[in-house]
Order: sequence, then C-alpha cells, then structure tokens
Amino acid sequence: MRDPRYDILFEPLAIGPVTAKNRFYQVPHCNGGGYRDPSAAAAMRGIKSEGGWGVVFTEQCEMHHTSEITPFIELRLWEDKDIPMLAKMAGKMKEHGALAGIQLAYSGINGPNLYTKEVPRAVSPGPIRTFTNDPVQARALSKGEIKDLRRWFVNAAKRSKAAGFDLICLYGAHGFGIFQHFLSRATNMRDDEYGGSLENRSRFAREVIADMREAVGDTMGITLRVSLDETIGDLGFSNAEVRDFVEMNKDLPDLWDLAHGTWEDCSGPSRFKEEAAQEALVKGIRELSSKPVVGVGRFTSPDVMARMIRQGTLDAIGCARPSIADPFLPKKVEEGRIDDIRECIGCNICITGDMTMSISRCTQNPTFMEEWRKGWHPERMNAKGASQSVLVVGSGPAGLEATRALAERGYDVALAEAGTTLGGRVARERLLPGLSAWGRVADYREYQISQKPNVQSYFDSELDAESILEFGFEHVCLATGAKWRRDGVSRQHVVPMPMDDSTPIYTPDDIMDGKRPSGHVVIYDDDHYYMGGVLAELLRQEGCEVTIVTPSAYLSDWTVNTLEQHTIHKRLAEMGVEIVLNRGVTRIGKGHVVTNCTYTDRTSELGCDAVVVVASKLESNQVYADLKARETDWADAGIKTVKIIGDAEAPGPIAWATYAGHRYARELDGEDIGDALPFRREITELAAE
Repeated sequence: MRDPRYDILFEPLAIGPVTAKNRFYQVPHCNGGGYRDPSAAAAMRGIKSEGGWGVVFTEQCEMHHTSEITPFIELRLWEDKDIPMLAKMAGKMKEHGALAGIQLAYSGINGPNLYTKEVPRAVSPGPIRTFTNDPVQARALSKGEIKDLRRWFVNAAKRSKAAGFDLICLYGAHGFGIFQHFLSRATNMRDDEYGGSLENRSRFAREVIADMREAVGDTMGITLRVSLDETIGDLGFSNAEVRDFVEMNKDLPDLWDLAHGTWEDCSGPSRFKEEAAQEALVKGIRELSSKPVVGVGRFTSPDVMARMIRQGTLDAIGCARPSIADPFLPKKVEEGRIDDIRECIGCNICITGDMTMSISRCTQNPTFMEEWRKGWHPERMNAKGASQSVLVVGSGPAGLEATRALAERGYDVALAEAGTTLGGRVARERLLPGLSAWGRVADYREYQISQKPNVQSYFDSELDAESILEFGFEHVCLATGAKWRRDGVSRQHVVPMPMDDSTPIYTPDDIMDGKRPSGHVVIYDDDHYYMGGVLAELLRQEGCEVTIVTPSAYLSDWTVNTLEQHTIHKRLAEMGVEIVLNRGVTRIGKGHVVTNCTYTDRTSELGCDAVVVVASKLESNQVYADLKARETDWADAGIKTVKIIGDAEAPGPIAWATYAGHRYARELDGEDIGDALPFRREITELAAE
C-alpha cells in the first residue's frame, strides 16, 4: 500500500475549470513522432494515462502554417483536417482519467519555415535562431499582424477544444515560443506598446489569454510556460524579472509552468544536472500568485517530489524524462512499489529522437514509442511460447534486459556472466566522472531479476561453444558485448593506422580496467559521443596534461543531440584540457602523434607521453561464430535457436542494447513473419485530384 508520506502527491489539483486527480504532471515533451507518427505518439501518451499521471500533455504543436520548424517533426494544428489526429491523442490521454493537454506554439524567431516557404515573422527582426543556423531572417510583426496572431491562437484553442483537450499550454520557454520572445529584451526590441517596459512586454500574453478565456475558458484550463532565467545577462529575461512578471500578472493563467532557461539548461543530462536542479530558481514564485505552479527537475525520487509540494515550492511535479523512463511511476508510488520504478538516468537519448528527426528511444524503457508500432506494453510481456529454457550469455544491458523480460514471460533463464559483477559496460562506465546515474540501468534489472525464481545467475562463467552445446538449453542468447579497438579503425581510418610500439597506447577499456597513462596524454577521439570527453576529464583530474584531438568541428560532436556538447567543451576548456578540432591522427610515432588537417591534409607532429585511442569497437562474437560453425550439432544438443544481440552483434549506445535485449525476449518463439515489416507505420493520405 501507499506510504502515507506520499499522500500529498495524490491530492487533486484545480487548474481553472478542470481538476487533475493528482499532482503528477507530464509536461510537454517531444518524441520524434509528431505529425508523421500520430498513432504511435497517441499510444505513448495513453500509456502515461494508464500509468496514473494526472495530467498528460502533447509535445509542441505548431498552431499556424506561418511558423514551423522543419526539419524537426512536431505536431501540427494548421486546419480542421488536423483535428482527428489530435482527437485520437486526446482520447488516449483521457482514457484512464488524466487531463489531456495540448501545447500550442508559434515559433517566431525560431521558425525558418523551410516547408511552408512563408516569410518568418517575429517580435523583432533578426536571423532565425535554430540548431542548424539556417541562413534566413525573420521580419517584425506589424501591429495588425499581432491582431492576426491573437486570432490564430483563438482558432487553435477552438480546434483544441473540438479535439477534446482539457488544458492548453502556451509555449514561452527554452528560448522557443512567441510568448518568451515578447517577454525577453533579447528578442523584443520594439518601441511601441509591445516593447520596452515589462508591462508592455507582457501585453501580448495578457491579450492572448484574455481572448482564449472568452473563447474556451469556461471548459479548458489555460497554462503559460515561461523560462525561469534566460541566463544571458542583463539583456535577457532574468529570474528577478520572471518574479516581477508573475507578481504583476498574478492571476493571468490558470497555472504557471516554469522551466529553466534554454532547453540545455532545463533538460541537462545527469552528468551536469542533479535532480531538482531548478529548485532555487523556482522557490518563492508560488507565493507571488494565487494560481498553482508546476516545475521540472528530472524528478525520480518520491521523497523529493513530496518535499517540493509540502514546502510550498510547487503544486504539481512536472516530469518529461522520468515519465518516459517509467510511464507507471505514479501507480508504483501509489501501490507502494518504489523499488520497481525504472528511474531516469538522465542520458538524454530520448531527446536525440527529436534532434535527429527519428523515433525516440529510452535507455531504461525500451518500449517507449513502440506501444502502437509493436504493441509493446512497459509493464506487461506477451505470453510464453512453446519453449521452456533459455541460456543468456553476458550480463551487460542487453543480456540483463533479455533475462528480465524472458523471466516476465515465464521462461526458465540461466544467466552466465564471465566476471563477478552484473552490468557489463554499465558496471564499468558508471564509475567514470558524471556517469554514476547510468548505473541505474543495471541496478533496476538486477533487482527485478533477483525477485524471479525462474532465473539463475552464474558468475565466473566464461563459456565456449563446446560447453554451451553440452548444457541442453533450447535457446541461446549471446550478449557478449564488445571491446574498444586499439588500432584506430573508425571513421578516419578504415584499416589500422601505423603505430610505434614504443609509445604507450591505451583504449577506454584499459582506463576502465585501472590502467593509467601519465605525463602528456593525447586522446584521439574518432567516436564523437561521450567517451572521449569523459576520459579527458578523468585523466585531467588525475593530474595528466591532456590534449584531445578530433577530426570533427565540435568536441564530442554527437552530444549536440543530447544537449551537452556546449557544456562538455566548456568544462574541459576550464579544466585546462587542450582541445584540437578539425584534425585527425594519421599515425602514432615514438613520443608523438602526427595530426592532419581535416580540410588540407597538412600534417604536424604533437609530442606526447601516451595516447588514448577512442575509435570504434570490435564485437565479441567468437562464441557465436563457433556455434554457427557447428550448427549441424544443435539438434542433437537440444538447441532450437542461437541469437547474438546488443553490442556483440553491432555496438551502439546503451539504449540500443536494452532495446535489443527486450526485442529478443518479445520475439522468442514468435511466428515467422517473413518479409513483412516488424512494426506498424502510417503513411500520408493521398489528396483528391
């Protein structure tokens, strides 16, 4: 049963004319699906409702065709034809008693209009501010067009009501959204009644909310999402000015939705942002208004959530990433199953779906965005097939998830681990600077497995093909992982690079094994994700002089998609790490490396005492190859299938491994679908001629 300490989280909350059943509030978040995958997005939101969330919001919904953010794929509410798609989503959200919310956005200075080809309109003229630095400028809205914009918001509100939504969120945070653009002096240079003083800069928000109240306010709650602090100095919308704005407009929205600064500030990864990191910025704002306040901070602990409400800091607990990692978080708190919560690890893989215009993933929850596409439920597995026994070799994230999910289906599972610790790469990487939260991937699965009588774990069990053939398991799942390459093969080098054996050369595996270079260390990063930067931080902390060399124009290039690239570069630069961009390494000589310019190929020598090569990985697939070579012996050994998964099949981020493990468990004993797609999709309807 529920711990009484958490009763406060289940008190109803009035938001204008509607009431949320509890204080769990899924704030708007993207998912990579948007208008392209509406049924997948709708089913994902519906799972949140089933999981007990009191409020469930859409992601950003572009409410007019004159402002859109192609290539990013969000929702659209441009005309009545968009209503059925959104009505399906609202229906799923409300199916289990949640309030359904829609976030209406007009992107202004953030909207390049690459699809509609409309001239962008903004509060004040200026270059479009996007992740891709589009060479486009926006012109200023005339006062007549501001009236048009007010009318468009009313039209969108009416369509939202027709679609069945209970709440509207007006987007003005993270540097995105026309409401922040009016409020901030960094984007509002107007000299008319909409610019200058805070009262003038607040005018547009007041007008739109008054217009919408008149149109739908008797049936729908209206919330306003604003940044807590733009963190850009005196020119920006500061935390002090946010407080003045709230106090000046005490009863403006039905709820204040407060989110820190830029998206990077608000949704920073666990490497750089602790749980409840925005508490100081939001504390005290609740006292300035009679309206409730929701805030965010990657809340994963029910104790922290309850404290935030009990102390009067927040009225509702806003969650995006934690609601993705565990859509059933509220129900688990309510049912006293705290240990069963899949806690968000703050890796921001979910955000990469939006940033890469693809379907999002979650490291902790491999069913995220597969609820409709594959029929996967985060808390329920499909029934067990005809077989009984499975041997899983390797206890990394793929092997652990396969074991957990297979056990849920009812199979007898033997988990063989070559070492003495479960977790594989996660058990090692969690010890690196800033990555401790990533250990939750192993912790959650290890605990779940420990509760299953049909799982037996075996340590110090490095198996070969011969021993596996002797065991008599019906199915063998090889999740034997991968090792970092020492020879430099990755993107710059497709064959091993020349290396002088007299220079000490290390891989990330060597560092994680406790082996350490000294003196001046060159890190060659041709991986471009987090590992190179993390190792530079570690070695610098331990006293090494560190130079990191990368062929990319950005350090840890791919972390642009996880909203941490800027912070990684800044941290290493402040630590005294020398960062060399746009240069590769052509060979490692005696006491030096030879670097080359990515553009001109001109070379130069860089002296060093040791080199850490962060290139690609080599699959640990020898056991699989040996078993495949003896496939004629499988039937006599009682083996029906042998499958290789995760990094052992093809290395990737941890989320790819947990997905692989879950997919293996779901599909075991399944029927052969031949050449059919393994997931459902939607296609664009052809218009009438």
